[in-house]
Amino acid sequence: MQRHTTLVPLSQEHQRLLFVCRYLKKDAAPYEGFPLETDAKLAYIVKVFQEVMVPHIQKEEYLFELCLGKNEEIDALIKELTQEHSLISRMYSALTDTKDMIDAMDLLARSLEEHIRKEERVFFEKVQVLLPQVLEQISWV
Repeated sequence: MQRHTTLVPLSQEHQRLLFVCRYLKKDAAPYEGFPLETDAKLAYIVKVFQEVMVPHIQKEEYLFELCLGKNEEIDALIKELTQEHSLISRMYSALTDTKDMIDAMDLLARSLEEHIRKEERVFFEKVQVLLPQVLEQISWV
């Protein structure tokens, strides 16, 4: 299904975040122009979280707020996704305190990737079908 225009910016941000997930995984192939050192990877993820992830989550939570209470199935998904936002944020915050940064980044990358896939393949699809009127109300300007 083609993305509703309101969801396109969120999907584009997901694409950037999925690249970050691939880059942070333990078994990631080297990417030209991206450092392999753990500290450099940490600096990169801090930058991306500040520039992309924080505003992205704020947009999604605004969308969740508008959708909440209109459909039980969507409400259940919103509850799951909100819990995942909290978990991912905690995982990110704990990166600097971990003894094994490589494993922690790998776990964060895999968790974030799974979360994004759920939003794209399940939540966005259901919202487009069941609550198109909510999407029509939103402008990200």
